[in-house]
Amino acid sequence: MRWWSVANLVSNTGTWMQLTVQNLLVLQITGSAAATGLSMSVQAGPALLMSLAGGAAVDRWPRKVTAAVSQVLLGAVAFTTAVLVALDRLDMTSLLVLAAVTGTIATVDAPACALLGNDLVPPRDVPSAIGVGALVHSAGRLAGTALAGVTVAFLGTAAAYAANGLSFLFVAAVVPFLRPAPGAAAVRPVPADGARTDPADTMTVREGLVFFARRPRLLALAGISGISAVFGRNYGLTLAVLVTGPLAGGAGSFGTVSTVLAVGGILGAVLGARLHRPSVRLVGVLAAVGALLQVAVGLAPSLAVLLVLVLPMAVAESVSDTAGTAVLQTDPPSHLRGRVLGVWNGIGTGWGLAGPPVLGLLMELAGARGALVSGGLLVAAVIGAGLVLAARRTPAPVALPTGPADVPDREALGRAA
Repeated sequence: MRWWSVANLVSNTGTWMQLTVQNLLVLQITGSAAATGLSMSVQAGPALLMSLAGGAAVDRWPRKVTAAVSQVLLGAVAFTTAVLVALDRLDMTSLLVLAAVTGTIATVDAPACALLGNDLVPPRDVPSAIGVGALVHSAGRLAGTALAGVTVAFLGTAAAYAANGLSFLFVAAVVPFLRPAPGAAAVRPVPADGARTDPADTMTVREGLVFFARRPRLLALAGISGISAVFGRNYGLTLAVLVTGPLAGGAGSFGTVSTVLAVGGILGAVLGARLHRPSVRLVGVLAAVGALLQVAVGLAPSLAVLLVLVLPMAVAESVSDTAGTAVLQTDPPSHLRGRVLGVWNGIGTGWGLAGPPVLGLLMELAGARGALVSGGLLVAAVIGAGLVLAARRTPAPVALPTGPADVPDREALGRAA
């Protein structure tokens, strides 16, 4: 698990280097902010359309092989981009094609790597492993964003893509040496002759979707995530407008706010790693707390007050996200987890694409403060109503007979029937 965490830190750092440089590269090629958004949408698009198929592939194939191959393919795309940039042959069309290929491979790579990490620890420690993964992701984001500027300044744009390619190869080189922990769930690959010896092996893509749709816990989790993604969490948009507008700050001030958000995410991941039995109720309560803090952030009279409020908000939301991921990855049976993650990734991509336009329209109507306040109140109200309804629907425990005196006679049972 330590080796896997190191590999993921390297990979996340390289990925965020590339993402940061890619946005700058699109601006350099086209001079259009809209084109930057288009490149991000093209890369996210395959997750919306193909995540379920990618999750099914992860359930069918050995996870170590799947993760290693997908990492090598992602590295090949990064190296191809680096060569095109170095030769000054990269245009917008080829960049969009490469972004689409990257997004397609990621529909298999993301669930494979997530579930492979869970296999490296005993089942009771999976929530902690997920918390460690969230911590590694946040640290890699900070490091990658910072290194992107340094790399481009000293080595050029192509070097950032090449570094990301090397990070993928490093992960692929580590995977063969990983050993599942005793008792970890393992998916049995389908034999080469197509014979199926287990009823679980007959599960199809459709049945994976049906499992998700019939699981109230997962539906509730999707609802919490969706409302939070659309009306909150898009702080790169809302807080940027608030800081540079009503609070009269500059780019440096927003950079400080972004750093505090990242630190809160790391602290939340550390706290989330200590959860051994996370629940959907806990996810909802923490998400509602984060939403109420978002309301307070929207009303902040100064940048100093904003910074004080942003930290606990980021911590609460990070713990909520970590707990939600733990529920998502441990609730389904092992042979269905890839497909469940596929469904989740598709839903999450949809929410992610819908959120910025909705918030943009809300800010046009109510301003940055109004968007933060009304969005936070809506998130807290919806989650609160859901928690109340769930509590009312929970059946009361029934006392079972413990002795002869507690056993009703047959005549009384007949009358009750």
